[in-house]
Amino acid sequence: MLIRLVVFALFVLLLAYGFSWLADRPGDLSLIWEGQIYQTKLIVAASAIIALVAAVMIAWWFVRLVWTSPHSVTRYFRARKRDRGYQALSTGLIAAGAGNALLARKMAARSRGLIRADQEPLINLLEAQAALIEGRHDEARAKFEAMANDPETRELGLRGLYLEARRLGANEAARQYAEKAADNAPYLPWAAQATLEYRSQAGRWDDAIRLLEQQKAARVVEKAEANRLHAVLLTARAGEKLESNPTGARDDALQALKLAADFIPAALIAAKALFREGGVRKAASILEQAWKSAPHPEIGQAYVRARSGDSTLDRLKRAERLEGQRPNNVESLLVVAQAALDAQEFAKARAKAEAAAHMQPREAAYLLLADIEEAETGDQGRVRHWLAQALKAPRDPAWVADGFVSDKWLPVSPVTGRLDAFEWKAPFGQIEGALEDGSAPASIETALKTLPPLRDVRPESPVNDHRIIELERAATIAEAVRPTPAPAPAPTSAKPKPVEPAVSDKAPAPSEAKPFFGGLPDDPGVRDPRVEPEPKTRLRLF
Repeated sequence: MLIRLVVFALFVLLLAYGFSWLADRPGDLSLIWEGQIYQTKLIVAASAIIALVAAVMIAWWFVRLVWTSPHSVTRYFRARKRDRGYQALSTGLIAAGAGNALLARKMAARSRGLIRADQEPLINLLEAQAALIEGRHDEARAKFEAMANDPETRELGLRGLYLEARRLGANEAARQYAEKAADNAPYLPWAAQATLEYRSQAGRWDDAIRLLEQQKAARVVEKAEANRLHAVLLTARAGEKLESNPTGARDDALQALKLAADFIPAALIAAKALFREGGVRKAASILEQAWKSAPHPEIGQAYVRARSGDSTLDRLKRAERLEGQRPNNVESLLVVAQAALDAQEFAKARAKAEAAAHMQPREAAYLLLADIEEAETGDQGRVRHWLAQALKAPRDPAWVADGFVSDKWLPVSPVTGRLDAFEWKAPFGQIEGALEDGSAPASIETALKTLPPLRDVRPESPVNDHRIIELERAATIAEAVRPTPAPAPAPTSAKPKPVEPAVSDKAPAPSEAKPFFGGLPDDPGVRDPRVEPEPKTRLRLF
């Protein structure tokens, strides 16, 4: 509009300048026509010519207006009708969004009467939305199918069909609609995300990676998010290759680490693959880098047990090396405490576990203290004390996704199917360290103060005690299977002799030897009750 005003102003200025130029240069204009001489001023002749051109233009405009007036009138009423239809359509869409099914249905009927549906496909959308609000899902699906067959509304119809399939639980149909939409338009976020999740759930990692690359090229997702998802997919594929193809698993895991350097599952799989190939040094370097970025118990366990032939003291040294890289860290203290317990260095294990519990009183520290108490003293009272503290302490971090707690990392949530849903964090259940009864977990200082005194419960020689028990058990069995001798018949004419007290088989003479090896068998065989009576046995449990 501004340009037209500027052009009009320039035209007026040029016209005025032309008239002023002619006025400054007076002259006469002579015209001889049919023997007659017509003479006038030059400026008058120029003005007459301009007026004639203007008159012709005005006459042409009037003739054209009269000629096209029927069409103009028709177009005017048609535009007015279309405007009313679009106004009804807009009102209907607003009503559908607000949940007013009655008004939406009324406006949809009015819009269809004022505008043709083939000219405005949004009428089908309004009718489908009204049907969904009223609960007529079959009619809504029919409308969405009609829109899916129209090139202009194909994406809209596929999304409606996808949502309806998800509502009905038809996951296979929903997957097909999402994949069809993603193939036609990979720039659609909902279609690409749904297809990516479906392919990940089915383990089609190659197809999922290909789709993610298309999304990244179309700039549907941000570069950082795309790299993260790419690392997750590569790690999942590497996990499946670890047993059958360690080399391929190693390559995928290393590529995932390039995309996400702090991704713990990728570091673990890369290290395990290198361990299988004998690359212990490179695997240890990868684990050390992962430990520096984020200490993790699985990283520590894999690093400490990198070589299967190491002694417990060697593993303790490796654990202390990890602690040196991240000092004053709970995971470092727990790794050293566990390695010291395996090496039977109870003082160091206890000190590290207590330091970890002092820094962060949680379940793993108290359970480790219970294991140390069991291995060092065997005092069940003190062991139960630490187990009670572990029961009241906050839970250890775990892989959690949508409220589901897993003992290992998974690429897809088993609850919602969301990709990269698992996080390493404390599970829900305790809010701000409070227990169910409203009390707070006891600190390590309180636990040490309430620790029961040590009792001498261990025998001096457990090996000899075990042998004594075995000897008593063998003697009991041997004495149970020994047959009872029959009494001798008394003579009829001889003077009876005084009866001497009989010695019970159950109490043999002190001088009688009790064989342990080479004695009677444990199972003497089947006895004949008619010949040999069943002896009485004595059962000793301890």
